[in-house]
Amino acid sequence: MAITHANDATIDTFIGDGITLVDFWASWCGPCRMFGPIFESASEKTSDAKFVKFEIDEANRRTPAKYGIRSIPSVLAFKNGELVEARTGLMDEETVLSWIQELKG
Repeated sequence: MAITHANDATIDTFIGDGITLVDFWASWCGPCRMFGPIFESASEKTSDAKFVKFEIDEANRRTPAKYGIRSIPSVLAFKNGELVEARTGLMDEETVLSWIQELKG
């Protein structure tokens, strides 16, 4: 499944139904750059979730503040529009895919 890019103005349109993983990242963040290809690869291996990237920058501060993002990379899991879990730090692809299976249950 393709990755979608969101910002403060569009984020709510992506988290409405089903399982959505939102990766909060920044271009200057080394671990974020390492996680990007993992997140993308996981998105291509499952149709059980939507994958959204949200770049934290000067123009996009409202959403990270709303969800208490204090370090990146952080991935928030939404189920039918409700935040159900957050994980911070680098994850491998297997962990991401297993997490989606947990969220389905």
